[in-house]
Amino acid sequence: MSPEALSELIFNIANTLVSEGKAGTLTADLIPPQAKFAVMRPKDRAHGDWASNAAMQLAKKAGMKPRDLAELFAAELTNADGIKSVEVAGPGFINITLDSASAAAVVDTVLEAGSDYGKNDHLSGKTLNLEFVSANPTGPIHIGGTRWAAVGDSMARVLEANGAKVVREYYFNDHGEQINRFAKSLVAAAHGEETPIDGYKGAYIDEIAKRVIDEANADGVDVLSLPRVDGGADQDGNPLGEGDSEQREEFRKRAVPMMFDEIQRSMKNFRVNFDVWFHENSLYSDGEVDQAIADLRARGDIFEKDGATWFESTKHGDDKDRVIIKSDGNYAYFAADIAYYRNKRHRETNPADVAIYMLGADHHGYIGRMMAMCEAFGDKPGENMQILIGQLVNVMKDGKAVRMSKRAGNVVTIDDLTDAIGVDASRYSLARTDYNSPVDIDLNLLSSHSNENPVYYVQYAHARSCNVDRNAAAAGITYEGADVSLLDTTADGEVLAALAQWPALLREAGDLRAPHRVAHYLEDLAATYHKWYNVERVVPMELTDPEARGEQADAIRIAKAPEPAHAAARLKLNDAVKTVIAEGLDLLGVTAPDKM
Repeated sequence: MSPEALSELIFNIANTLVSEGKAGTLTADLIPPQAKFAVMRPKDRAHGDWASNAAMQLAKKAGMKPRDLAELFAAELTNADGIKSVEVAGPGFINITLDSASAAAVVDTVLEAGSDYGKNDHLSGKTLNLEFVSANPTGPIHIGGTRWAAVGDSMARVLEANGAKVVREYYFNDHGEQINRFAKSLVAAAHGEETPIDGYKGAYIDEIAKRVIDEANADGVDVLSLPRVDGGADQDGNPLGEGDSEQREEFRKRAVPMMFDEIQRSMKNFRVNFDVWFHENSLYSDGEVDQAIADLRARGDIFEKDGATWFESTKHGDDKDRVIIKSDGNYAYFAADIAYYRNKRHRETNPADVAIYMLGADHHGYIGRMMAMCEAFGDKPGENMQILIGQLVNVMKDGKAVRMSKRAGNVVTIDDLTDAIGVDASRYSLARTDYNSPVDIDLNLLSSHSNENPVYYVQYAHARSCNVDRNAAAAGITYEGADVSLLDTTADGEVLAALAQWPALLREAGDLRAPHRVAHYLEDLAATYHKWYNVERVVPMELTDPEARGEQADAIRIAKAPEPAHAAARLKLNDAVKTVIAEGLDLLGVTAPDKM
């Protein structure tokens, strides 16, 4: 019997007690939903397999003492199939012990469902637009963006496991001042000049500048001979912006796609596949910025002041109103944010029911204006728009911070990290910590094959379970004759309980946008499995004493060998663990090796 089945049973008992007039002043409308009846694993196994505080939750509404109400629940639970005993403890806890067959039923449930075990459809019917990474196309993905790649893709997988339709989206900032600074940096590098004060540094700038020159030469364009003076027009005759030039425009139009290609390659190599690569510039070229402003104006949220156009965001909870068109006629950055949210909610293909933004720590001040804009469009902040703020990543080696990248200057890039420890360790280590907290990445630890390395510890559990399968096959052990009710040792019970908790954990990880909970669960499951492996045998251990002969050797083998029904049951338990670990690692985008 799973924790979910017990929650349902307790919910039904509460309604039965009400209908029979045994629950005091409690009425059916005061009983919370089934999911609110938490069933927990007691810290002390002597208290049973599972515990519930349902009586303590309902006692005040029932006008009863918690222990008295708990006794009523206990009486009903004792008569339920699969429950061995029930005890009321403390102020009103209900401690439940399952019979061995009921506890072990989870094994067959896992094996029958396979990689779908725990997956559900409670988010079905909703389209969640998950935007993450979205780094400027002015350089390689740095370590902060790498964290969002690991967390974001893992979150998308978890949400899909809960039935949601997820659109993974990368917002490509190819419009604005950062692109101008990028182009200026490339021009300076091409001429062997120092990087502009507000420019970008690193060997990659020299690489991209050279690639632009080579590509332009192949097209018959001598890019270095183009005018460097401000103003002028692009190749289509459109006037260039202030401080721009024909040469800078040529570098821009060629270099930005190069960086775009590099970012796409890095994401693909990191096992992150986006459904949409959205170009900021399209919001302007397609007139969506103007349309979004017009929509807000029609809603009464736009006004003119000091020659500028303003969004009256204070009407919707922001701390001040926001300029969207400056007095010089140029758009403020927030204008594109408005248009982009409107686009997500109303696009023809996969319009978002929920737009989830994953932003860096330096964007905390954006939340107020973004939520105000959401409300101005008639949506619900926190529901139709959700903003997640990630914290910093520190990369350590030999106890010291790692800051230098040969290619990108004073940063660590996604390629630096994966070159050092691989994709598996990179993704797992970045996804296993709550994004709300800073994280230290220890390169020495994460490249080691020790139990101190969390990704190795979990992967080794999977590899070990695969080895058990190989040994079982060699010994002729199969599922035939398996009796899972024989899985009744303390070690068996810990593994069974861990398996039973996976469905609730997976649902919680999706609802809380917390993929790190999957990693923590996997580490707990791996720990219980490793302990189980050390005390329970599927296959007889090999004889280790070379001096043992004859009857003595046979006695050792007999003592180590479980009888067939027990061996088959243990093999099934082993395979159930293997199934769930593989599923969990896949949700984090990490491989499950069969040998290590």
